[in-house]
Amino acid sequence: MQLQKAARKQSKIKLSISGSSRSGKTFSALLLAYGICGDWNKIAVLDSENYSASLYAHLGSFNVINLQEPFTPEQYIDAIHLCEQSGIEVIIIDSISHEWNGKGGCLEIHEKETAKMKMPNSFTAWAAVTPRHQSFIDAIVQSRAHIVCCMRSKTEYILTERNGRQVPQKVGMAPITRDGFEFEVSIHFELDLLNGMQLVSLGLIPKIPLVQ
Repeated sequence: MQLQKAARKQSKIKLSISGSSRSGKTFSALLLAYGICGDWNKIAVLDSENYSASLYAHLGSFNVINLQEPFTPEQYIDAIHLCEQSGIEVIIIDSISHEWNGKGGCLEIHEKETAKMKMPNSFTAWAAVTPRHQSFIDAIVQSRAHIVCCMRSKTEYILTERNGRQVPQKVGMAPITRDGFEFEVSIHFELDLLNGMQLVSLGLIPKIPLVQ
């Protein structure tokens, strides 16, 4: 333990982006990452979204680790450590929602732990899950790299007025991860589908052709 002068260069950015499907989370995360380090070769995406990050390979020569189920906290932790050991400066986790409610994620682990009990107790079963999830959070917070976390949002449709007519619009609600994650990051962005559509119309987000 020692006193030392605060130095801005010692701090690493931890930020999160939440939004509904097709709101531009991956694209936005990549642009933010490049803005942070200015070198595509120093960026890595931990992709649990079925190779979606590779759709943006035209942006630059960033790195990808394609995560497969089961999406356990330990798989994410190992991937973060691999990036750190490889000299990656910005890690994009796309998305952390799978660690929570994906196949093999924390919610499924909790269900299995509850089912194993002679007298099932959902509250007590969290004792086997929470430390594993906390280790995942610690790996993010304590990482030597900048980290951008993408989170899926629960979606809901609302009516908005457009050209004088009421039309349904899909909006993102609460991020899909354990409550309180927003307190672990320095910056949080929320994206909605309308903004994403506007960026496409302006040519700032390229339209991705469907692969048949």
